[in-house]
Amino acid sequence: MEDKKQEQADEFAKLLEKDNIKIPQVGDIVRGVVVAASKAEVKLDVDGVLMGIIRGPELYNEVPEFANLKPGDEAEAAVIDAENENGELELSFRLVGQEKAWVQLRQALKDKTTVKVKITDANKGGLLSRYCQIDGFLPVSQLAPENYPRISGGDKSKILEKLKSFVGQEFEVAVITLSEEDSKVIFSEKDVWNKKQKPALDKYQIGTIVDGRITAITNFGVFVSFGENIEGLIHISELAWQRIDSPSEMYKVGDRIKAEIISIDGAKVFLSAKKLLKDPWLEASAKYQIGQVVPGTILKVNPFGLFVKLDEEIHGLAHISQLNLGAKDKISELFQADENKNFEVVSISPSEHRLGLKLAGEDAGKKSLASQKQETEEKGVEAPKEEIAGKPVKSKKTDKKEPAATDVLKTEKKSKAVKKSK
Repeated sequence: MEDKKQEQADEFAKLLEKDNIKIPQVGDIVRGVVVAASKAEVKLDVDGVLMGIIRGPELYNEVPEFANLKPGDEAEAAVIDAENENGELELSFRLVGQEKAWVQLRQALKDKTTVKVKITDANKGGLLSRYCQIDGFLPVSQLAPENYPRISGGDKSKILEKLKSFVGQEFEVAVITLSEEDSKVIFSEKDVWNKKQKPALDKYQIGTIVDGRITAITNFGVFVSFGENIEGLIHISELAWQRIDSPSEMYKVGDRIKAEIISIDGAKVFLSAKKLLKDPWLEASAKYQIGQVVPGTILKVNPFGLFVKLDEEIHGLAHISQLNLGAKDKISELFQADENKNFEVVSISPSEHRLGLKLAGEDAGKKSLASQKQETEEKGVEAPKEEIAGKPVKSKKTDKKEPAATDVLKTEKKSKAVKKSK
């Protein structure tokens, strides 16, 4: 029986040798015709002589090229076993597909063309992306503006939540870094967006006034969409002439806003809303003069001083050196936001939009309890409780006189004489 099997194998080998058919070895790429195809396996007829099978993870079903095969189609596969338990070639679409994918990625990087990737997961740094089962990474910094997670306050958990919402979606991206040795691929959606935006941006120039809609609000400014899906940034310093703590105090997403283009850097557009408003500082010199005492409302208390609102458009700074503080006084304990006080104008520079202030009148004369106590300790005298408490000290009237030294001596002698008589 064994002799007969060996004889048949020898005859088969002679036939292959006669027809000049090379027996595939592990690692070879073979091409065959699909005989049967299902979700579980695909069978190939290789050169009409050998039968190959692709199954399990080697099917590479995620790639359309291999997922939609039907009988009669031709396909390439890599040999992973020259003979399996059924005497067939064990083949793999995955190995062939990955090699083709690397070739396509290299070409995309060279030609600066785009590819589509599927988002498989997300972390705080960006999106895990897959191209034909080759894993890559799409950093947050490389997302297009419409997908960039602009979360007010920079809440990391909300940023991650936003990124997780992209899982399962397809993104059109460019390849910006490729290293097959390290299996490292970095994608950029922003580069694709920039390329698409360039023709639309060419219609605009510095000084152009645009009318747009606010798409996002951050701590540092607002993003505005205008024209053909172009997006620009109005920095917080360009929203209004007066100081603003948070853009959300003035605007909300969806608001319409007009602004002037002040800078175009590649695909980045910077806008200014305040340039369309009259500069109140142009008349500040006529309204305020050095030495003038004016009422003001404290807007914010900082370690270096007080931001003070003199009117709706002009805000000034009272530096800590102008607040009459003692060595142990704390600015945060003595002043509060929304507090009204009198200030004296000490400097004004309309061109730089600066106005310096100092405490004036009664406010300038007041000292804290800690400051008063410190002064009395330095003099070595204990201050009356009323004085420390800020109350006036009243002199107490009395008819009693201090005893003279001679009276004291007489009293002592008299007491001694009484003791002897006893």
